[in-house]
Amino acid sequence: MLFAVIAAASLANAPADYRNQSNWICRPGREDACVPDSIRAIVSEDGSITKEAIRAASAPGADCFYVYPTASQEPTPNSDMTAGTAEKGQAASQFAVFARVCRTFAPIYRQVTLSALRSAMARASASGDKNALGQIKGDWNLAYGDVKAAWQNYLQSDNHGRPFVLIGHSQGSLMLKRLIAEEIDGKPVAARMLSAMLPGVAILVPKDKTVGGDFTTLPLCRADSQTACVITWASYRDSPPPPANAIFGRSDTPTLEAGCTNPARLQGGIAPLDAIVGYPWWIKGVVQYQEPSSGWAVQGKPIKARFARIPGMLSGECVSANGLSYLSVHVNPAAGGGLSATVTAPNLVGDTAYPEWGWHVMDIPIVQGDLVRLVGRQLDAWNKRHTNSP
Repeated sequence: MLFAVIAAASLANAPADYRNQSNWICRPGREDACVPDSIRAIVSEDGSITKEAIRAASAPGADCFYVYPTASQEPTPNSDMTAGTAEKGQAASQFAVFARVCRTFAPIYRQVTLSALRSAMARASASGDKNALGQIKGDWNLAYGDVKAAWQNYLQSDNHGRPFVLIGHSQGSLMLKRLIAEEIDGKPVAARMLSAMLPGVAILVPKDKTVGGDFTTLPLCRADSQTACVITWASYRDSPPPPANAIFGRSDTPTLEAGCTNPARLQGGIAPLDAIVGYPWWIKGVVQYQEPSSGWAVQGKPIKARFARIPGMLSGECVSANGLSYLSVHVNPAAGGGLSATVTAPNLVGDTAYPEWGWHVMDIPIVQGDLVRLVGRQLDAWNKRHTNSP
């Protein structure tokens, strides 16, 4: 009986089988969450609305492998292998638009759930312990085992020597950070990596350097033409600045700092951000999502699109201050006051609720257009180098 119990527990903890197509949220050639919306709105500073067509590439030259952030609403510490509305919504919001430049792969994995996160935050609040993340009860190894198995399946069955991009956020970035350290950094497969886009988790590097720390050979990206490099950031408003108990962009090792790369200007300095907002994010007073079916509105005017670009509203630069390295985001006042400067995010995380989280849930939306362009530029650079190589 004991052996049967042990065997059952081992089977339950075994990685998922990614030969099974149902264990993927997104794969090429399917009608799934990663098919981008065909129309996107563009909201100008005066509140006027235009539209642009969005089309997936017919024969993209690169692959994008995405691991979604904490999304599961299940009551258990780890999710099951059924993707719910929340997981699919994250893939649609954060990842689907990358189909314009790459084939899209996104595995389902048994992540640590929002329930586990919220319970940890409640315990930390009751006890006065600020380390809520350290109190999360969930099996991180179970989650990682699935992500690793999905990656190995992709390499064996789908990659065929193609260049690839790794994209994550928050827990997804945490999973990919470990995957890169164990399976890619310093190995031949790294030569095929255009970049790893890892917002919402600290990628540590020696102070004033671009390589070392968490990864031995893979540096931070400092040019659009650079490949086999890492793009990472944690976003906060420039005013008010991050509080003393800010969670992201922090290093606990005195000789290391959290890397920061501005996707809109990898070489450094301030630049306008190409923000694309969509459910489950909104920009209050500018673009609002009115659930469940009335869609988007801008200053009372409806938008018949789930996603909207807001060019000119945001700009950002990487800064180091008060022990943090982060993407400092400025909300630009619109001409004539056409757009509000109030930007918030739901789910109890934003400017006012849990300020130590900053704009964590909006890390990708505020630079999504920049990220998509970067994939295209890095692919061009990779192709030129490999075309000209002997």
